[in-house]
Amino acid sequence: MSLNCNRLILLLGAVLALGGFLLVSGTRAGIGFPLDDAWIHQTYARNLAQRGEWSFLPGQPSAGSTAPLWSALLAGGHLVGRGTPYGWTFFLGGLCLALLAICGQEAFNRLERPTQLAPLEPLEPLTLRDRRALPWVGLLLLVEWHLVWAASSGMETTLQALLGVAVFALLLRPSTRGRMFAAGLLAGLSAWVRPDGLTLIGPVLFVTFFQPGAGRTRWTRIGLALAGFGLLFLPYLGFNLALAGEWWPNTFYAKQAEYAVLTSQPLLARLGSLAALPLVGVGVVLLPGVLYAILKAVRRLLPGRSRPVAVLSGDLVLLAMTLWWLGYTLIYALRLPVTYQHGRYLMPAMPVLFLLGLVGSTWLLADLPLTQKWRRRLRFAAALTLAGVAVSFYALGARSYSEDVAIIETEMVQTAHWVADNTPPDALIAAHDIGALGYYADRELLDLAGLISPEVIPFIRDETRLAAYLDQSGVDYLVTFPAWYPRLVQGRDPVHVTGGAVAPAQGGENMVVYRWLAVP
Repeated sequence: MSLNCNRLILLLGAVLALGGFLLVSGTRAGIGFPLDDAWIHQTYARNLAQRGEWSFLPGQPSAGSTAPLWSALLAGGHLVGRGTPYGWTFFLGGLCLALLAICGQEAFNRLERPTQLAPLEPLEPLTLRDRRALPWVGLLLLVEWHLVWAASSGMETTLQALLGVAVFALLLRPSTRGRMFAAGLLAGLSAWVRPDGLTLIGPVLFVTFFQPGAGRTRWTRIGLALAGFGLLFLPYLGFNLALAGEWWPNTFYAKQAEYAVLTSQPLLARLGSLAALPLVGVGVVLLPGVLYAILKAVRRLLPGRSRPVAVLSGDLVLLAMTLWWLGYTLIYALRLPVTYQHGRYLMPAMPVLFLLGLVGSTWLLADLPLTQKWRRRLRFAAALTLAGVAVSFYALGARSYSEDVAIIETEMVQTAHWVADNTPPDALIAAHDIGALGYYADRELLDLAGLISPEVIPFIRDETRLAAYLDQSGVDYLVTFPAWYPRLVQGRDPVHVTGGAVAPAQGGENMVVYRWLAVP
């Protein structure tokens, strides 16, 4: 089976995987996004396409988008048409998912048999007799429910995951000056998708420095990697500085301030909660493979071991993948230890962990002291288990996705339409979730989450100071879930309750619009 055929299979698989989620959502809850944040990106994208400005509120430039590259890509859909934003958004998500599967398959092939693949440029086509003829690793990534949820979310998550896997796939190819520069470029580009993407420069430098046989070219390649990184990362810092007067987007500071209380928990507890997120699904089946891959790679890298350069290079990249995944998880445990929304902040790192598990599982099955007959049986049982778990959790994930979409549609989107139809055009609305309001309501907004109103960040969880600030600002309406701000809503006049059935059934509550009258 040729390489091009494999890629076509993965492209088709991405369409089917994404289509399955959308079909379930369409029949149960309608088409939509499972996060209000997706509407923030859409609002930035629409203003960029139609007004030529980087703003959430027209005429007010702001750094409220965590992923400027993703928002800019979404603008293409608003340039083509002024109707629904869904088609173009889901196309981009599906494309990123397909490319993630293609890069993941290549990275697996190079890690699993480095002596055969490292010198090849490009990858050698595989024959039908080869058990790897079917791109099964890529197909597994396509049905892993976290990754499909991310691709269907309207968010930048899958693009960030793609860039991460692409960096490691690039590092697994022969180490040339051009490749190191390209790896640095990808690391710099990833910062435009999410600020945490800059961490990818770490494994690039790690592999470049410790690459076997680098000799005198080591520092040259490190310099090229840093040059590629700086070429895109420095403009990113300048972009934020010009918009907000800070090196990072408003979201970088706002999210950490809002959830700072969670950092009071023991670090190991935070780290354990985050590390467990990718284990909900195939990750738990692959966990022994992850541990075996790390153990085998470390043993082969020990001094005194004689191994081909290609094998040592592959093991070095595998170790870099491990350290990056651990470091990525640790950063969130230290600064933003949130696990809600299926662990969406950790989703960009999940494919790297899955690849470690798949490589290690393959090595483990090959190294067990079994006869060929029992080895085949064990491989079949392992493949069946992995496929069964992946498909089962895909179905559960599709159901969960539809419920997430239903909550956003019946709470945030419905409220936004009510505000648009029932409040004066010059009304000032205070809200914590501004995405759908910004896209549909066309009202002046005061953002309690600090994304477009960074002045609230210093007192983001202080309801007394928030109330005084709302009074001072002349707010007309407050839009929130009552439990989020119990003191703010106390004694306020509710003028609209969504009445949606999905959120209360999931243990939540309905969104309420309150009339805000300043206290004399």
